[in-house]
Amino acid sequence: MERRAMALTKAVVYHAPRDVRVEHIEAPACQRGEIRLKVDACAVCGSDLKAYLAGNPRIKPPMVMGHEFTGVVETESGNGDGFRKGDRVVMATSVSCGECVYCRRGWRNLCANVAPMGFSHPGGMAAYVRIPQRALQNGHVVRVPKGVKPEHAALAEPVSCAVNACENCGLKAGDTVVVVGAGPMGILNACVARAFGAQKIILAEVNDARLKQAMDFPVDVLANPAEQDLAQVVREQTGGLGADVVIVAAPAAQPQEAALELARKRGTVCLFASLPEGKHLIQLDSRLIHYRELRIVGSSDSTATHVRTAVEMICSGAVPVERLATHVMGLDGILKAFELMQRGEALRVVLKP
Repeated sequence: MERRAMALTKAVVYHAPRDVRVEHIEAPACQRGEIRLKVDACAVCGSDLKAYLAGNPRIKPPMVMGHEFTGVVETESGNGDGFRKGDRVVMATSVSCGECVYCRRGWRNLCANVAPMGFSHPGGMAAYVRIPQRALQNGHVVRVPKGVKPEHAALAEPVSCAVNACENCGLKAGDTVVVVGAGPMGILNACVARAFGAQKIILAEVNDARLKQAMDFPVDVLANPAEQDLAQVVREQTGGLGADVVIVAAPAAQPQEAALELARKRGTVCLFASLPEGKHLIQLDSRLIHYRELRIVGSSDSTATHVRTAVEMICSGAVPVERLATHVMGLDGILKAFELMQRGEALRVVLKP
């Protein structure tokens, strides 16, 4: 039996490209097996900005946006899942089916029937969010220890995506890592690489303002490929060998194509950033791949295991999320948040209902 819905509350609702509104909607009712969170922080992801600017075919409008959220359990599921009223939680927000071949292998981020929060299910840019039964059954919800600030806990999801990338790269202690792109996810990849034990991190970015922002994070060498020969910089920093791991967090073809030149023999190149539709085909030097025995991997989303690791990193201070949350504002500030992100003036904007 469905529990009675609550009063009208504010939410950020996507209707179409360039049509995102702050509306009053009915707070979600929950059935047995679901929980309702009182949201107190939701970060704005680059994918939210992309959806606002150009749309996203996966979104089923009208849809409450937001997948980088945290909140406190207000309504328990009644199914003995262990989450109690007052618990702070985050989640792996691409909800898996638990039944497909990928889920059975533990690759829930690659689920064939994935239903992401903010795309298929109403997301966290609202006062309340309903967590589907499927998410609870498949272990997507992760408890956050007491004392973690909401605006920091909300960043567990993007941190978890960087954890997935570093794991996919086989990154280990002592490695030299090149991260291309000093946007929020590039910086997070650098921070997580350090937490994994990377000895030297080279961060490359063509935007000087972003390079300046990156100085506040655990990076050893900053380089601007528009002014420097990045391959030469990497060779100088590695005794001519190249990097153990190259993570491309810039959504452009040229850095992806050039990344092979930065890796040592048997090095790994991770294509972290997705390219826009219609501009996603690139050319790679097959001779470099062949003769250097390079590994090229992708990285998409994260699982609850990655989220738990992210929460541990945030709690220990291994990833300085307090420096990443550069702006905090109410839900009414969503369009301002998009403007700040477009101008490169914000790393992560966190909305607080």
